[in-house]
Amino acid sequence: MSKPENTNRIYDKNLKAWFEVPADYYKEYDRERTAYRKRMQNHRRCCCPRDKWWLCDMFCEDCEYRRAGDLLSLDAPEGDGNVTLLEQQKANGPRMEDVIADRDLLARLIKRLRELDPDADIILALWQEDFTVSDRAIAKALGRPQRTFADQMKRYRTELRKVRGY
Repeated sequence: MSKPENTNRIYDKNLKAWFEVPADYYKEYDRERTAYRKRMQNHRRCCCPRDKWWLCDMFCEDCEYRRAGDLLSLDAPEGDGNVTLLEQQKANGPRMEDVIADRDLLARLIKRLRELDPDADIILALWQEDFTVSDRAIAKALGRPQRTFADQMKRYRTELRKVRGY
């Protein structure tokens, strides 16, 4: 089936029918599909011959001129073995599940510390400034006796270990 003379018609491959459209709609549609087809051809996913460009409907998954191109699935087996690209990929940092679990644990620990001590925000701020700060320095900043604060911190740490599951 060849393209009719009227250029304001679009062919629907599924219905195998031509549709008359306004000139401005046709111009916009043709510009989009041409850009899309060229992008697919640049990625070697389309090998549509020039005399069949009018068939392009920008749905490459069902197109008879579709090729695999330069996109590979990460789950596709590579080489002789059944190793996938996803399995070969090395992660530079921690896994996302671990980061989420750590954030959740930290939020629960901070919440429990705030329940145990009314000055928890000051303690957290001191720890944030210098994580090696001593209990003696924190007790001095809070205006509490050092021995009393040390006993309180021992109880807090025992409670926080329960939150961690130790």
